Amino acid sequence: MFARTTIIRGEPAAVDAGIAHVHDSTWPTLRGMSGCVGMSMLADRELGRCIVTSAWADESAMHASAGAVDDVRRQATEVMRADAVEVGEWRIAVLHRMRPTGGSAATRVIWADQPPGTAEATIDAFRLSLLSQLEDLPGFCSVSVLLDADEQHSVTAVTYDSRDAMHQASGPAIALRESFSRSVGMVITETAEFDLVLAHLRVPEMA
Repeated sequence: MFARTTIIRGEPAAVDAGIAHVHDSTWPTLRGMSGCVGMSMLADRELGRCIVTSAWADESAMHASAGAVDDVRRQATEVMRADAVEVGEWRIAVLHRMRPTGGSAATRVIWADQPPGTAEATIDAFRLSLLSQLEDLPGFCSVSVLLDADEQHSVTAVTYDSRDAMHQASGPAIALRESFSRSVGMVITETAEFDLVLAHLRVPEMA
């Protein structure tokens, strides 16, 4: 399974219009494309930053959709009055769901770098040692890990049933993150918090 992420930095006042556009226009268009297996959207209304992720059955389907998705992306960025857009393509290395998300779900996203040649060992360690500990965090719903083509950059998204739960889990989550990153030689480059505003992923369990 593969994923394309689009990070849109727009005007905070336009975020809700952007969410409505993605729900009403972007998602219906994407789900009609061959190989598309879902979409999600994260939003930071305060900063005007959103992440739209489309999931694809294989790499060829993702690449075949590129031209059509460019048009869809352009429309969304215009609605959000974006001044910057960043597109990434990834392999879905881990996807684990413990419970369904509701309308108040929130997601913490962690960007990280790892040394060349260590990605598979890092993913194995994540599955064996970290996954069960994440399940113990208050309000934990799901986690996904994306790897880029050279497997030196990753994005981990941990979703909770509410912002309150995410903040309650913050201390233990930081401790887990720091301990795990040290053990595998990973460097965390950024963390950010978002509301999960759209969740239409049909990607199967990959844990």
